[in-house]
Amino acid sequence: MKEVRLIAPSLSLSLKDKAKIVKAEKYFKSLGYTLTIGKYVFQKDNYFGCSSIENRVADLMDAFLDKNVEIILCANGGYNVNQILPYIDYKKVQQNPKILIGYSDITALLIAIMKKTTLTTYYGPMLDGFSSANEYTLKYFEKILEKKDFFITSSKEIYDYQKINGKIKEVTIKNNGMIPIQEGKAIGKIIGGNLCTLNLLQGTEYMPDLNNSILFLEDDADDYGNDVFLLEFDRNLESLLQLSNCNIKGIVFGRFQLCSNMNLDKLKALIRNKSKLKDIPIVYGADFGHTNPMFTLPLGAYCQLEIKKSNIIIKIISK
Repeated sequence: MKEVRLIAPSLSLSLKDKAKIVKAEKYFKSLGYTLTIGKYVFQKDNYFGCSSIENRVADLMDAFLDKNVEIILCANGGYNVNQILPYIDYKKVQQNPKILIGYSDITALLIAIMKKTTLTTYYGPMLDGFSSANEYTLKYFEKILEKKDFFITSSKEIYDYQKINGKIKEVTIKNNGMIPIQEGKAIGKIIGGNLCTLNLLQGTEYMPDLNNSILFLEDDADDYGNDVFLLEFDRNLESLLQLSNCNIKGIVFGRFQLCSNMNLDKLKALIRNKSKLKDIPIVYGADFGHTNPMFTLPLGAYCQLEIKKSNIIIKIISK
């Protein structure tokens, strides 16, 4: 029977996550898949919250080499998936194509495999997303299984959280849709994910050529307060745009968390400071990032982006 293999190439899972595994297992079973678990998913060291480099690579390569596995699901984000990049056998990955999916810190793994092979990788939900039973998240994941072109539209509601008196409170917000920032039309290769993680690849063999791409960018604000997120996001974007091979054709910004204190005026001010962003289509508030729900984005495929006044077209063109 075809399998989904759960691995933890960044932070490990804890025992309390077993309930989420049961829920995800039920969902994948409805699609005709058996959910299997990597050998080292729950293993972690004393300092970094993950298994060893050797064991994380072993789980990843075992999943790619197993003929029954069709989807490799990353369990968590974290901080250090880039540790494993030099030890991956990219030739064997190329010879055994799978759907590899995750987001946040997993950006580095997705982009590295996209760069070193001809495979499409997928920026999308991890274990939390597949255990949540959110209709929007699951619908867009299933679109990539169909291997057809599709349009991205906005979800009806946004699920985020606020910190009030030191306590975390989950909130549900009506989604008013994506916001056009600059008009235009373009077709380009989809590259992106978590901005600060993508920047970790600069100067390495894993960094792709960004020329003629459409960037899909988001970032996590959990570690920042007040307006520090704006400053961090600005300098990370500036660093990316200063690359000599970064003449991009458009940008789709994901949705920022409430704790980022980001708003449209701040984002427009950020964009005005960057000459490379002049006269290209830019849209803000797409359903990907560190809030829910989220669509699944095929990195390495192509995107048609058209913005005219309030009319926004984002069409994903499958390879």
